[in-house]
Amino acid sequence: MSKKHRLADLQMAIMQVLWEKGEATVAQVRESLLPSRELAYTTVGTMLTKMEQKGQLTHRVDARVNVYKPAIKPDQVKRRMLTDLADRLFAGDVTDLVCCLLDGVDVSSDDLAELKKLIRRKEQELGDASKK
Repeated sequence: MSKKHRLADLQMAIMQVLWEKGEATVAQVRESLLPSRELAYTTVGTMLTKMEQKGQLTHRVDARVNVYKPAIKPDQVKRRMLTDLADRLFAGDVTDLVCCLLDGVDVSSDDLAELKKLIRRKEQELGDASKK
């Protein structure tokens, strides 16, 4: 899996802040992570630098302060991390993954309707692809 799309807990928390805000300084990221994470300013700064080196973030300088913004989209990360989870826990078996997920959470009728819609759309895509 690309390091760009592999996020540990702290990295994910930082990305959530940046996705929500659009862009932020080290101080703003640190403040957003409080009170759930008591991190030193330098710890947050180091993490942002490492994430930028991996291609997860970019920065611009504004009045001598680095302002960071995400270089990857939430959907890219979710898709990649879920694929990795499916590979590691279910040997890539999507059916087992979905069954386990559906057994483990409360699912509303609206959720089921949306899932059925997604399945029909995927079936149509697969049908269209086989005609080419």
